[in-house]
Amino acid sequence: MEGDSVTLNSDLTEIHEDDDILWKYGAENSSIAKISKENRISSTYDDVPDGRFRDRLKLDDQTGSLTITNTRTEHAGDYQLVIRGAKLTSKTFSVSVYARLPIPVIISNSSQCSSSSSSSSCSLVCSSVLNVRDATLSWYKGISVLSSISVCDLSISLSLPLEVEYQDKNTYSCVLNNPISNQTTHLDINTLCHTCAGSGVKGHIIVPAFLE
Repeated sequence: MEGDSVTLNSDLTEIHEDDDILWKYGAENSSIAKISKENRISSTYDDVPDGRFRDRLKLDDQTGSLTITNTRTEHAGDYQLVIRGAKLTSKTFSVSVYARLPIPVIISNSSQCSSSSSSSSCSLVCSSVLNVRDATLSWYKGISVLSSISVCDLSISLSLPLEVEYQDKNTYSCVLNNPISNQTTHLDINTLCHTCAGSGVKGHIIVPAFLE
């Protein structure tokens, strides 16, 4: 997740005297760190690519393992470790970095209150403005999924409608999740869906008071 550190382990306990360690990143194979044991030189290249690694790389001089601190989504991708010594070996790491999820918002889409609590339905929309990858927005009734929509791209708005009966006693929630985390907003039907005899104003928004 964004803000966390990730360590790419070389699986070495120590670097041999004649070994050279080189770390590369991305499809361009940009060099981002190296160790030359013979010359006793350890270096990181914080200015490539695009300065995204500036002040974020830490190289273990003993093992050659590489740590990326305060990660962002732009640090996702393939990293290659190349060890040149008595023999040439390489190892590739695939890193995924997920942004922190925003809290989904539930609003009432009904223009006026219902005059009948037994036959009319309440229109709701759960939405979220995203700047994350691989996210899914879902409506739940209890623990059962009613509907869902997914997105792979960045910077997109997701919205998902739901129709419920006025005075419905079931439990509904809207969940935004990715492979490592989720955010949930629970529906308060009495606040958003009420009859004309009820109190309150249509068009309320439900937002949790805290992150889950």
